[in-house]
Amino acid sequence: MNVFDELKWRGLIHQTSGDEHLREHLGTQGRVMYCGFDPTARSLHIGNMVPLLALMRFARAGHKPMALLGGATGLIGDPSGKDKERQLIDPEQVAGQVQRIKAQIEKLFADNDAQIRVVNNLDWIGKLSAIELLRDVGKHFTVNYMLAKDSVKGRIDREESGISYTEFSYMILQSYDFHHLRQTMECTLQIGGGDQFGNITAGLELIRRKTGAEAYALTFPLITTASGAKFGKSEKGAIYLDPEITSPYTFYQYWVNADDRDVVNLLKYFTFLGQEEIEALAVAVAERPHLREAQKKLAQVMTTMVHGEAEMARVVKTVEFLFGKGGLDEVDVATLKAALDTAPGRQYAGKADIPDVVTLLVELGLSASKSQARKDLAAGAVTVNNVKIADGYAFPEGDFIGGELLLMRKGKKNYGVVRLG
Repeated sequence: MNVFDELKWRGLIHQTSGDEHLREHLGTQGRVMYCGFDPTARSLHIGNMVPLLALMRFARAGHKPMALLGGATGLIGDPSGKDKERQLIDPEQVAGQVQRIKAQIEKLFADNDAQIRVVNNLDWIGKLSAIELLRDVGKHFTVNYMLAKDSVKGRIDREESGISYTEFSYMILQSYDFHHLRQTMECTLQIGGGDQFGNITAGLELIRRKTGAEAYALTFPLITTASGAKFGKSEKGAIYLDPEITSPYTFYQYWVNADDRDVVNLLKYFTFLGQEEIEALAVAVAERPHLREAQKKLAQVMTTMVHGEAEMARVVKTVEFLFGKGGLDEVDVATLKAALDTAPGRQYAGKADIPDVVTLLVELGLSASKSQARKDLAAGAVTVNNVKIADGYAFPEGDFIGGELLLMRKGKKNYGVVRLG
């Protein structure tokens, strides 16, 4: 299958500079394409996985993908999709984030047996003088043309904020990137999110004016959930690829909690599963939604892809433990602590401050009264770290996971965390 056709059935093509011409172009292996990523944070997030996986799909189809890191454009700020001016980032911070994201992308591709070249536009934009930029690049853009672009027009209409000349110039710099890569690396295709079409086609215009060389544009749809929420956001904020910012357990849970209305599309966007397997999972969603087969598959594929098989195994053991299966000795302490980070519970200064087990069950809200707590204990309905306990339980030191917390449960679904410190 031509990779263009694969992107099409997955619903990943929003706009192109010409479907049939681009499809024919991609029919020949060895094409070079790129996507730009501005280092506005210390880590990429799951929204960035759409273009990253598209680059991986191109690599698997025999093409030569590149990721461009905006060491220069990240100092300016892209107005696309923003209703106000971005805060400028310190150059040293941008440089540090470029290195972290570069390592992140290279590891993602290496771990998934794909090749990618990572470049930094500071390497060529940083060498341009203001005169060279204005004469050799700016001369090919009319203000009228730039004002017509959505990324600019939307900001011009906002009288209270407007747009600075700095961000107004972003389009010119991104266009120069495409021209430079076309000239020096035979790059013929730029891909990006739906809000990037104006900037990408501006690059096509610059290439046409300066060299007349062949070049193409392709953008992906901006993803929103069925509930209307912005994709990639949880209650605690964005879901990042860096495990130090978003734990693998939290990463897994984001995918496993996907809405039934969204999960089939997410399987198309974010996995390499074939059409037949995705269709079978769609049937499972329709006929057995309570089993969440599609969500579990999506979560397993994405967590393994980003964090590796070993981390995925730790997450699975933690999930099993939290559902009352398996003992504490089978669980990775760091993963479990991350899983219980926001769980309901009570905190005590030290072990001596923990009340007796009957009172504790009431304080945790697991039993309505002390008499009910005694009945629950007598019925064998209460566990600590999945081990049944009885009235008079004394909470030995070994019960505290990492010396800090333990999990009390009544029945299968009611639980609370006891925290020390």
